[in-house]
This record gives sequence, structure tokens and C-alpha cells, in this order.
Amino acid sequence: MKKLNQIFVLLFLGTFATTQSQTTDATAPLHLLQPEYPTPYVIPEKANVKEVLDRVYTFLEANTASKVINKKDNSEVTNFKKNDGNLAFEKGAFRLTSYEWGVTYAGMLLTSEVTSDKNYENYVDKRLQLIADLYANTDEKNIENSPIHSVIKPHALDDAGALCAAFIKAKKMGLKANIDPVINNLITFISQKQQRLSDGTLARNRPQMNTLWLDDMFMSVPALAQMGAYTGDVKYFDDAVKQVTQFSQRMFNAEKGLYMHGWVESMKVHPQFHWARANGWAVMTMVELLETLPKNHPGYPKVLAQLQAHIAGLQKYQDGTGFWHQLIDRNDTYLETSATAIYTYSIARAINRGYVDKMTYAPTVLLGWNAVASKVNAKGQVEGTCVGTGMGFDPAFYYYRPVNLFAAHGYGPVLLAGAEVISLLNNSQFEINDSSIQLKNKG
Repeated sequence: MKKLNQIFVLLFLGTFATTQSQTTDATAPLHLLQPEYPTPYVIPEKANVKEVLDRVYTFLEANTASKVINKKDNSEVTNFKKNDGNLAFEKGAFRLTSYEWGVTYAGMLLTSEVTSDKNYENYVDKRLQLIADLYANTDEKNIENSPIHSVIKPHALDDAGALCAAFIKAKKMGLKANIDPVINNLITFISQKQQRLSDGTLARNRPQMNTLWLDDMFMSVPALAQMGAYTGDVKYFDDAVKQVTQFSQRMFNAEKGLYMHGWVESMKVHPQFHWARANGWAVMTMVELLETLPKNHPGYPKVLAQLQAHIAGLQKYQDGTGFWHQLIDRNDTYLETSATAIYTYSIARAINRGYVDKMTYAPTVLLGWNAVASKVNAKGQVEGTCVGTGMGFDPAFYYYRPVNLFAAHGYGPVLLAGAEVISLLNNSQFEINDSSIQLKNKG
């Protein structure tokens, strides 16, 4: 019996000691325990953001063409007046004339502007100079064999809009090349040659007759907006506002604050698949339009209100990791990098320009950037980007789109996002306030 009592005392003392050593509400402030965040939950440092951008730049500089060669012997060509139809860009991992690269040029230019690092601007100038020189020295019989055939003879808005906007932005930053012929050719395609619905909304006959692609807001409006500022001709602003208004009337779900990806005129019911990157193109379109649209233009308040409604909708669906999902409102779809980067850029830009409230949306931006930065690997490659995507009307199409390191859509948005986050950090102070990242309280 005595032995049993000893055992009981030892067990009691052991249990008491264990209880006393445990972290409890009585022994420690539990609200200060460190959560196990899947994405770093920190206030980004400008130097760290720039280091991520430099990695991307180094990768792209090494993996995109910067000269023209003769396909017969791979020798470099510098005199394009002797164009015999055998010219090509040197081998690279990305196309210099794609809409994705129009976004990349814009990202390089913004990074150069924000950081004063001329390497980024030089990257753009070198390649746009090549395109302009080739354009000036290609005759009709060599168009199809030209490395810039899609610039000379665009077949879709993809060929025209993003590149046109990038050319104008580069010109504003001091590009010396004779780019007006290229700009005029591309804007003429957008304004006069691209198919439209009867009310003037830009449309395609793919995959069905008279289809609206949300992507086409970005493939047209920023170029129209830049052209309005470049020429002073209000007709470009009028068309840009019309496109945003008429796309939104058909494709924006006001309850969710999200756009559907596609709208087909002949459908009586319009399936709503809120594809992430297309919503990215839409929100970036409105930010870029407001950049140049005169505040006294009658469409300005309408575009601003539409942007604010969309950003409010997007914020609701940000995942706890900082990313957004491939189908924004379906949490069982994968987390996608390019859209997350576009939202991070666009919301940061909207904050920096005063379009939306800083205190409300800045934490969304910083969490988004931390997520994006985690997807830039040591080589400067962007991971987790959905490849080029057409339009579908069933969930499987979007759920299972592949991701790839060489999906060009990820690189420009990462550059844009990082540069705009640096601007946000330049203009704001943040703090950890009761464990959460917030705008610093001035009081």
C-alpha cells in the first residue's frame, strides 16, 4: 500500500510539473505566438524586392534575343537594308514581339524609372530599336519571312495592343528610334481593322462568332489610352472608355466583383468562369487608362468606380497564402503566379495614384508581393504561371491548364509588381501592429 501511495505521489507531481511547464493562457501571452505562415509574413524591404527583380532581369537578359542573325549561317546582321528574307532573331527562350513581351517591356521601363537602374531601360531600348529598324527595312514580299511579321501585319489584338503601348512608353522615356511608323500601324489595326460588334465593342470570331474576350480589354485599351496622350486626340480616349464600359456591362458580376472570361453573343445564358489572369488584364487596363485619361473626361468617374468595384471584389478572394486561385472563386483550383503579380501591381498602382484607400488595400499588396517573390527561383525564373489559355465553357478546361517556367506571361507582371511595391514602400511606412502588417499609425 505504501508503494502504491508513492507511485501516486510521483504521478501527481509529474503531472503538476508538466502542467506548470506548458504554455498556457496563464503563463504566456498566447496572442503573440508565432503562426506557421506558408508565405513569409513580413514587411518587404526595398533592397530585397530589387534583388528579386535583378534575378528576373539577369535571367531575361541571358535568355532573350538582342540581335538579328542571317538564318543561313547564323552570322549577325546589322544592315537591314540588305534584307533578303533570311533574317531572324538570335535563338532565345521568349518572343520579342508577343503581347507578353509588351508587358515585359513595360515592367522593365517601370523598374528603371523607380530604381534609376538603366540596365532595365537599356534592355527595352535595344530590342525595340531592332524591331523599329526591321520594320523600316522590310518590303512586302518578305513580310511572312520577317521575324516581326506580326508587327507589320497584325492578325489579332494580341499582336498589337501591348506592344504599341510599350513603344509609346519607351518613347516617353527617351527611346531615340523612329517608332512612329510602328505605333501608327499597330493603332490603326486596333482602331480600324479589328472586328467589332454592332455597338463598337472589340470582338473575335474565336472560339465562336462574335465572342468577347476579357483579355482584349488589355490588348486594346492601354494602347488607345497611350495614343490619346501621345497625340492629344480625344477619339482614342473615347474609344478606350467605351471598351471598358461595354465589356463591363456584359461581363462584370457586380455581386462577386469579378469578370467572366468570355461572352458569346449567341448564348442566351453566359457561363461564368472567373479566370484569374483575364481578371488581371481587366484590372490593369483600368489602372493604365486612368493614368492618361483626362480627369475632366466624362468617362473618368465611371472608369474609376469600375476599378474600385473590381479591386474590392478581388480582395475578397485572396488566399491566405497571398496568392489568388486559377479560377478566383474556386478554392480547389491551383494558386497562380502571373495573376497574383498583376493584382499586386494594379492594386499597388491604384494606391499610389490615390484611386483606392491605402490603409484598406496595402496589406493585400504586401502579402501578394511576398507570395510572388517566393515563386522567383534562384535562376530568376518565375514558377507557377499558367500557360497561354484560350476560352472554355466547362471547369475542367481551367482547372487543369498546365504551368510552366517558360510561360512568358509571368515575367512582365513580376517586374511591374516589384517596381510598384518599391514605390509603395517609398511613399508609406508599415508596422507590425498587434501581430498584423498594417499601415503605420501616425498618431
